[in-house]
Amino acid sequence: MEAAMGLMRRMPPRHSETALSALLSLLPQHSSDLLSQVDLPLQVLCDVDNGKEFILCEYNRDADSYRSPWSNKYHPPLEDGPYPSSELRKLEIEANDIFAIYRDQYYEGGISSVYMWEDDNEGFVACFLIKKDGSKTGHGRRGCLEEGAWDAIHVIEVGPEEEGTTRYCLTSTVMLSLTTDDESSGSFSLSGSLRRQMNMKLSVADGHLCNMGKMIEEMEGKLRNSLDQVYFGKTREMVCTLRPPAEVAQMRLPDS
Repeated sequence: MEAAMGLMRRMPPRHSETALSALLSLLPQHSSDLLSQVDLPLQVLCDVDNGKEFILCEYNRDADSYRSPWSNKYHPPLEDGPYPSSELRKLEIEANDIFAIYRDQYYEGGISSVYMWEDDNEGFVACFLIKKDGSKTGHGRRGCLEEGAWDAIHVIEVGPEEEGTTRYCLTSTVMLSLTTDDESSGSFSLSGSLRRQMNMKLSVADGHLCNMGKMIEEMEGKLRNSLDQVYFGKTREMVCTLRPPAEVAQMRLPDS
């Protein structure tokens, strides 16, 4: 199991679904652990009741149906699927409206969904999802990539309130893949994923959404910086070493 998880961590997001299917065939005894711990690129479905798209994941799935955060209905219809309580549903609706504004300001487009459900510790869990297609035919506003996708998954465990404070545990995963193919940059492909965790104990005076929003905003900033350093920084270093700019190459030439 440890070797399988190590393999999946090193697998490009575009190949993760194929790799997971192969591992499930090889390790059927670990299927439940693999399905619960491995994050796959997010998929999207349209809510026919209001014409809005929502993101599919394990957290809004029951059997082969997925619950829409907009209509609170399962697609395809499911008779006995789990639903959040009325109080948590109100918080979920508000979170979806607020997170859509956050997504539009930071990502300039894309699709977002928020799901919430009760846990066994008198608290609840919230899942914030963002999918951004940055390709020329995608839903991004710039669309300068031949292919490009950003999938962000933020799962926050919210503990019970104790003397005006609550403990929050945030686990975030970001999957990035991009491909360019033009005259200026040539053909280039890059993909990878990162997972980080954050724990904080905060006052609930400002509300759960305010606290969770601040944590997600801070975490996404750290993840973007890490991606820039780990993937783009290393790639830039390798390219400049193998094919140094003209002025650097000229400096390296011995004096004649």
